[in-house]
Amino acid sequence: MQISRRDVLGAGATVAAAALAGTETFGGWEPSERYPDPAIKVLDPSFLKYRVFNASVERLYTGARWSEGPVWFGDARCVLWSDIPNNRILRWDEETGRTAVYRKPSNYSNGNTRDRQGRLITCEHDARRVTRTEYDGAITVLIDQFDGKPLNSPNDVVVKSDGSIWFTDPTPGIAGNYEGHVAQQELPTNVYRLDPQTGRAAVVAGDIRPNGLCFSPDERKMYIVDFSSVPRLIRIYDVVDNGTKLAGGKPFVTCEAAETPDGFRCDTDGNLWCGWGTGEGLDGVMVFNPEGKRIGAISLPERSANLCFGGVKRNRLFMAASHSLYSLYVGAQGAIGG
Repeated sequence: MQISRRDVLGAGATVAAAALAGTETFGGWEPSERYPDPAIKVLDPSFLKYRVFNASVERLYTGARWSEGPVWFGDARCVLWSDIPNNRILRWDEETGRTAVYRKPSNYSNGNTRDRQGRLITCEHDARRVTRTEYDGAITVLIDQFDGKPLNSPNDVVVKSDGSIWFTDPTPGIAGNYEGHVAQQELPTNVYRLDPQTGRAAVVAGDIRPNGLCFSPDERKMYIVDFSSVPRLIRIYDVVDNGTKLAGGKPFVTCEAAETPDGFRCDTDGNLWCGWGTGEGLDGVMVFNPEGKRIGAISLPERSANLCFGGVKRNRLFMAASHSLYSLYVGAQGAIGG
């Protein structure tokens, strides 16, 4: 199905907002003048195939308060991402290099993805819901409660090849007024699977405090960040019962004490590219092979909260990091659906 730029990002959305004034400054950060870029760390020789020798980290935009949830729209050649405390979704255009407001207010949106029909799926902290932006710009509420109780603050979201929507529901958006609003928690911090055809949701993981999540390329595994433990864990689950449930949940990566994983995506080889922090020497992206071994890292001056693959060949990594949006061409391709 061919989806035009107008269909996906047009009527009803604030795509046509003027470019943000005064936000194209780049602070004290400067790109590397040398190749290979020393910010790209080879931790295992297997990562060499994914490092493009003459590609370096680029800062595309700065001026956000907390960047999250990037998603690539290839038909519009743009990245959308959330600036949560500023209550907006931003849009960076590959053709012009300009950044504009896509949606404001955004209900303190966090994670974003696309469904298999190309529509934007968004987690909203303030409205405590998951929404879909239709081709004409109208917003459809997919879910805002479970068992008659309001969701906490949906955080991150992915869409499986069968169209089901999987999302995490921790509490940051109701814990304060910076990324949402203070409210009572009425549900556990679950991971849900939503069938958009029936509107029915089911808990697929309910014993953790989840954050980022993604499927392996074959959708037989799911990775979920677990914030309920210290040090933090990335857990790996088996996708069972015809792709509708999760089983297992054993540790895939046990972080060091100061390390914080956040959002992530897989490449077609099954490597996990993780937003990473927090602190000097830790901020950026960490890359794990399918066995959970650290093989590479990308150092940034800011903590990367989330990332996505994009570009014509899905070989451009876009990293939402604190105040900024960065990119890097890599020798990997993002898995479909990520």
